[in-house]
Amino acid sequence: MAKTMKGPGIFLAQFAGDEAPFDTLPNIARWAAGHGYKGIQIPTWDGRLFDLKKASESQAYCDEVKGICKDAGVEITELSTHLIGQLVAVHPAYDMPFDGFAPASVHGNPKARQEWAVQNMLYAAKASRNLGLDVSVSFSGALAFPYLYPWPQRPDGLIDEAFTELARRWKPIFDAYEESGVDVAFELHPGEDLFDGATFEMFLDKVGGHKRCMINYDPSHFLLQQLDYLAFIDIYHERISAFHVKDAEFNPDGRQGVYSGYQPWVKRAGRFRSLGDGQVDFTGIFSKLAQYDYDSWAVLEWECALKHPEQGAAEGAPFIEHHIIRVTEKAFDDFAAGTTDRSSLRAMLGIA
Repeated sequence: MAKTMKGPGIFLAQFAGDEAPFDTLPNIARWAAGHGYKGIQIPTWDGRLFDLKKASESQAYCDEVKGICKDAGVEITELSTHLIGQLVAVHPAYDMPFDGFAPASVHGNPKARQEWAVQNMLYAAKASRNLGLDVSVSFSGALAFPYLYPWPQRPDGLIDEAFTELARRWKPIFDAYEESGVDVAFELHPGEDLFDGATFEMFLDKVGGHKRCMINYDPSHFLLQQLDYLAFIDIYHERISAFHVKDAEFNPDGRQGVYSGYQPWVKRAGRFRSLGDGQVDFTGIFSKLAQYDYDSWAVLEWECALKHPEQGAAEGAPFIEHHIIRVTEKAFDDFAAGTTDRSSLRAMLGIA
């Protein structure tokens, strides 16, 4: 049976705020629908929009949330736990900046912060199930990322030890998601230990190929790493269960390349752009995903150093709508088909 992806959807994290229409779930859902979006991806850490703990405990609350979305004309694509998953594993070098992702009660206490993150990841599994969702999107966190470049030379076993520990922390979470029938789809992102195909494979091996360890495909991060993001789909399509539609551009010169010289986003050789303003080959991506029967959501993640978010959101829905391929249920050359009985086939092959 032919499968067609769903969309357009929009990730709300970059738009939520204290002023209408971005301040409550009913308001922002109507705003998204007004721009032509059919789905919204909800950031679970934003209490203005969603109560994660309550959603894990109350089917009535989840039914209310779904009703709010339905009344606005959208549905929930996935729950996002990016900032929560990040805190499952934090290298001490990042303790101070990442404390801001957690409640003040656990600031300065890495152990308590990690326990808070794990508990909230478990809440998200149950909340997803209560909402009838099969996929959530997240970050893996990182222990090894400060050692990305091998200078000074990395001691033997350092990276293996980091991935062993990362897997030890995530395996019970995956098991809980298996009980709820929900995937954890990681956005492969610099700053995480899972940032490309090789690191994903290393981690997947450490968790025994766990069926709930999946990928939230975002080509923008791959373009900035100069990774072949179309070949990535060929290799990992069976593990892709979510899709962030985000554009980027990479313009190296005589002064900077992939690392972009510590420059602000506007001045970086590699920077994120609004849909259609960058260099990502979305025609190729949507074709590849259609080829491999991807039938989940195409969700805009808007990040741009130049364009206003309202303009980016307004342009994003028609861009995604235009690129979604309605997968055909018939072959284009069916009109020329001949007989297919076995005797005819044997005759065509010259078999007596």
